[in-house]
Amino acid sequence: MKRTTDRTQDIDHHVGARIRERRIMLGLTQQQLADLIGVTYQQAHKYERGINRVSAGRLFEIARVVSVPVSYFFEGLDEEGVQPVSPRERMCLELARNFAQIPNEKHQEALSQLARALAAEH
Repeated sequence: MKRTTDRTQDIDHHVGARIRERRIMLGLTQQQLADLIGVTYQQAHKYERGINRVSAGRLFEIARVVSVPVSYFFEGLDEEGVQPVSPRERMCLELARNFAQIPNEKHQEALSQLARALAAEH
């Protein structure tokens, strides 16, 4: 069984990774997230890397800013610890980030229709 401090650090890293994933999905930079939650860029970076622990109040504020329930940051944790992000999950995050950065709504809709059509082919 892992020591409690190791487990706590694993959770801190997981929460940080989930903050980063959500930020990327929304197409935000670390600086933009930092501005939205009232911290410095360096602090936001440390949160995402799991270097600095996120307080309950700050996590609540982050969840509000990125429009997810606080529980979102703990999804994927189990008794054994953190589940690594798969290459497929990483690709989905990148796709979501890139999609969010397409300025033309018609292009977004066309891409969405293409994805639906390709998914239906299986």
